[in-house]
Amino acid sequence: MTPDISTDSLAISIRWPTLFIAFSRMALTGFGGVMPFAYHALVVKRRWLTEREFSHYLAFSQMLPGPTICNMAVMIGWRFARLRGAIAAFAGILLGPMLLVLALGIAYARFATQPVVRHVLVGMSAIAAGLVIATAMKMALGLSQADARWKQMASTALIGVAAFIGVGVMGWPLIEVAAVLAPLSIALAWTQSAPPSSEQP
Repeated sequence: MTPDISTDSLAISIRWPTLFIAFSRMALTGFGGVMPFAYHALVVKRRWLTEREFSHYLAFSQMLPGPTICNMAVMIGWRFARLRGAIAAFAGILLGPMLLVLALGIAYARFATQPVVRHVLVGMSAIAAGLVIATAMKMALGLSQADARWKQMASTALIGVAAFIGVGVMGWPLIEVAAVLAPLSIALAWTQSAPPSSEQP
């Protein structure tokens, strides 16, 4: 089972070293929030994927166990260079950040009590949240222009706002909020994707 992707871009072949370098740059540039940088690199800069393809890979990766960006790296690497590409993209996503985390862990254990470090971390978290929101808006606009699915955009925004209010504002446990919103979002997607019933003459 693979995401629904266009047949035109399947003809593209990318060597595994190029995939390793590209995903390594994404991982290191987007440290703490890789998805916005992955969108920019794959869709805007390199044009390896269309907005629709990126959205399909993202949705499919979120359904699989494990980190979403790692799932995407494996699938995209396999698409362009088969086994070598999957291994190279996966290694590119993990290797650089792993070494960086080890170095930062050592530094954090030593300087975590410094007020400057705490303020920097707060600022970085706000920037990461803004990047994720901006990427979601770009993807939503791209899908709306292609498919004109404004109802799906509205329902997605409603679920996102409800999750933010439940967890961020009300302080309810995430698992309870997800237990309520997940079936609701599935039901909304099911009703909106169902074809309209033909009218009897």
